Amino acid sequence: MMQGGAGVPIRPAAMAGRFYAAEAARLAADVRHYLAGASAAGGPRPKAVLVPHAGLVYSGPVAAAAYARLRDEAAGVRRVVLIGPSHRVALHGVAVPSVSGFATPLGVVALDAEGREAVLRDPAVAIDDRAHQLEHSLEVQLPFLQVVLPQAALLPLVAGDAPPETVARILERVWGGPETLLVVSTDLSHFLDYAGAQQADARTCRHIGALEPCLGGEEACGCIGLNGFLLAARRHGLIAEQLDLRNSGDTSGDRSRVVGYAAFAFHEPR
Repeated sequence: MMQGGAGVPIRPAAMAGRFYAAEAARLAADVRHYLAGASAAGGPRPKAVLVPHAGLVYSGPVAAAAYARLRDEAAGVRRVVLIGPSHRVALHGVAVPSVSGFATPLGVVALDAEGREAVLRDPAVAIDDRAHQLEHSLEVQLPFLQVVLPQAALLPLVAGDAPPETVARILERVWGGPETLLVVSTDLSHFLDYAGAQQADARTCRHIGALEPCLGGEEACGCIGLNGFLLAARRHGLIAEQLDLRNSGDTSGDRSRVVGYAAFAFHEPR
């Protein structure tokens, strides 16, 4: 662990040079390139977005479709609640880290200590730095957040084995108002052929668009956090807007075994 102020540890970047560029100037340029290529079409201010989490060369253009919708919201968003799956550590419930910040080549994102204390009051939440140490589903979102919402503090949640009701209950503790943005990190189908992935991912997106918390791991690797969010979103009356749906065959050119990516924005009724 790196050390922050007063000796408080900071989680170092684990995926720099692997999932995204290790040099700050190159990384910033890549993120801005993806954002510039995203549609600038306006819409209601999102309360939440859904984004993929592969290497940026694969999923960056799709993730940018959601982050581009936030470019005019920087002044209003003070906290980002980021939830993604645990890929490497067996985990029950939801894990938060003990550190004071997460580092990338672009600098350190400060963690929301108040939000962490709020979710730790839930019996399904525990401090577990192991679950965060190598988790890419959260880390690959940080460069986008640093460019688009540079002043926002971060509450990172890694979701393990937990039912939708539990995850929804945890999210409710930090749902907040316009100052809080929720970011749900998930890829869709994995390693189907191109046509099969298109069909499977279209079905999954219909469930997401209808706020139906019924997805399994074969449909979305981040299904635990996603299902919990969809349950909470339905209770809050959010409206889902699909912004992009592609797969790695579209972004990398190899269509033999692909991974699906979607971007959604969720907003309050007008």
